[in-house]
Amino acid sequence: MARIPSKDEILAWISENPTQSSKRDIARAFGIKGADRIDLKRHLKELEADGHLEKRRKTYRDPDKLPPVSVLKVLAPDADGDLFARPMEWRGEAEEPKVLFVARASDPALGEGDRILARLTEIKGETHQYEARLIRRIGTNPRTILGIYRAASEGGRILPIDKGADREWRVAAGASLEARDGELVEAEQAGPKNRMGLPSARITSRLGDPSAPKAVSLIAIHQHGIPDVFPDAAIAEADAAKPMTLEGCEDLTNLSLFTIDPSDARDHDDACYAHADNDPKNPGGHIVWVAIADVAAYVTPGSALDRSARERGNSTYFPDRVVPMLPDRLSGDLCSLHEGVTRACVAVELVLDAQGNKLRHRFVRGLMNSVASLNYTEVQAARDGAPNEKCAPLMDDVINPLYAAHEATKHARASRQPLDLDLPERRIELSDDGRVTSVAFKDRLDAHRLIEEFMVLANVAAAEELIAKKQPLLFRVHEEPAPERLQSLRDVAEASGFTLAKGQVLNTRHLNNLLSQASDTDHADLINLSTLRSMQQAYYNPENFGHFGLALRSYAHFTSPIRRYADLIVHRALVSAHGWGKDGLDATDIERLDDTAKHISETERRSMTAERDTTDRYLAAYLSERVGDELSGRISGVQRFGAFVALDDTGADGLVPIRGIGREYFRFDANAQTLVGDETGMELRMGQRVTVRLTEATAVTGGIILELLEIDGKSLPKGPKSANRRSPRRKAAKAKAKSAKTKRKVTRRR
Repeated sequence: MARIPSKDEILAWISENPTQSSKRDIARAFGIKGADRIDLKRHLKELEADGHLEKRRKTYRDPDKLPPVSVLKVLAPDADGDLFARPMEWRGEAEEPKVLFVARASDPALGEGDRILARLTEIKGETHQYEARLIRRIGTNPRTILGIYRAASEGGRILPIDKGADREWRVAAGASLEARDGELVEAEQAGPKNRMGLPSARITSRLGDPSAPKAVSLIAIHQHGIPDVFPDAAIAEADAAKPMTLEGCEDLTNLSLFTIDPSDARDHDDACYAHADNDPKNPGGHIVWVAIADVAAYVTPGSALDRSARERGNSTYFPDRVVPMLPDRLSGDLCSLHEGVTRACVAVELVLDAQGNKLRHRFVRGLMNSVASLNYTEVQAARDGAPNEKCAPLMDDVINPLYAAHEATKHARASRQPLDLDLPERRIELSDDGRVTSVAFKDRLDAHRLIEEFMVLANVAAAEELIAKKQPLLFRVHEEPAPERLQSLRDVAEASGFTLAKGQVLNTRHLNNLLSQASDTDHADLINLSTLRSMQQAYYNPENFGHFGLALRSYAHFTSPIRRYADLIVHRALVSAHGWGKDGLDATDIERLDDTAKHISETERRSMTAERDTTDRYLAAYLSERVGDELSGRISGVQRFGAFVALDDTGADGLVPIRGIGREYFRFDANAQTLVGDETGMELRMGQRVTVRLTEATAVTGGIILELLEIDGKSLPKGPKSANRRSPRRKAAKAKAKSAKTKRKVTRRR
């Protein structure tokens, strides 16, 4: 019989071996086998009950951790002049951790007693446990200004770039951050508002040349009128918010829910957990939990936060920044499902059969504690057989069961046949100064598909639940393609040697068949892009018109209330439908559902346009250093004035102007989407492989101009022998112009 280790020995082992802290690891370390494990389990339970350990994903770890975003209270400077802060919401049993505040040059001066919202980084090997970077001082919400700095002998002035700005801002000599004349700067209001004279501002960030990469997204924000400053009242409400308690909630902290997000994600609004269904009536079935941040608990109808969120409609994402729908206190802290932190959520339990069909579902409002915050790449690597230290303890009980449930859903998905487009997504990497360092296409991993599929299931369940309870809501609507767009797609398909069913009711199965025909051919990109362009744009509506692309009768957005107002409306509808509290849909919400649907559909399109414009400008800036290079690509669009080419290495779209193609006249066929030369018969059509020379890339406008060199690997056909030769239409136009000029001369002589 092996000796059962003492509690102190167990704690010492866990401290020295944090990655080997499951009950199995501890038993193996001390040689405990068989029935002796019962005594070990009792020891661990007692340590957990005493608060020395916290059980997470079947491992035991120190519970005393701070979330990545926390509220801190600034302390007086120490003897060395360092500024420390204490966490305002510390609940651990251990000694309160020390947090060192690390100031940037642009940060305002902080004093003892100031409360701040800060982003924390855990530190090893120092006398302090965390370092904090300021997000914002709580209780203050200074107005921000973006403009051009004009230097003077003492300080200077800022000329705002906002279209509606009616006056300049004065900058004192010591508040300029040594900005140079003509630089684009960010600033905030300094001092009280003045009724007389120019208001005062303090520069917080120098962005350099207004046409430089770092200024691109800021200019797009202001050009498209995206609100990027929260009202004082909204900030005050966010700052006053407190973590939710279990009152009126179901305790879900025993579930091994965890988040999977991009590696650079700052907020985590959805978590998943799955296990096999033990019900003998559902052999081979699965139970899947999807938990979503409970934003409705903090953003109540009619509040300042609600008005601000509705105005924005959604968060807007740029390569270098995010304009969030909610203040940082909520989006990055209280509504973010950080690892090891108890957070409020609205969760749905999905019961799936062995083929992934949903048998039933159940919604609850609860409290959860994420066992891990993982990213797509590390989860995929773990699944492929190379788990890192964080994923290894999760494989058997957390990651593998989730993948098993996903395998089952593939059968249901194949039967439903949602539109299966293959459109790679670009990822723009930026340096610290905002310059593009690389442009690549994101890998499409099974981990991405897994999360997407479970989010779709949760969204369907939300729509079905609210329909069944006759509760008003906003549906996500995607209508079938218009007949004229469908005919254009059919023309492109036939020109490429493929067929698209005609004379029957179109559904996604027919489109997937077309995409399958084109896969692994030179026309795959063309058919995918043409199919996308034939689609209608999705929108929000209180009436249910179905979702064509997903092949679903009912669909609503439920899974991202941190970044979409539509999801917040659905959460409130669920609160009202289940009687969970007084923060559900109110009469005003219901009365203006139609107006809200139209408004947030417009804000979504506004964000998409701003994001696209910004990406175009970054790509143009990136390519500006390659002017003169030969590049390969594919024709992605044809218009009367020229052809658009999608470049292979960056995905950037450039224009080959009609004047740069040849010296002949080109006829444009709108139905066939072609340009055909009168003299040579040269044809330009979508999908052709081309080689081009980059002749111009303008970062300010995002414009990229190309010169056509080869089509499908062949040099351009030679044009008319004489440079003066013109098509009949051009000859007639030239003769007419010459005649008019002669008449003008005759008139003058008289």
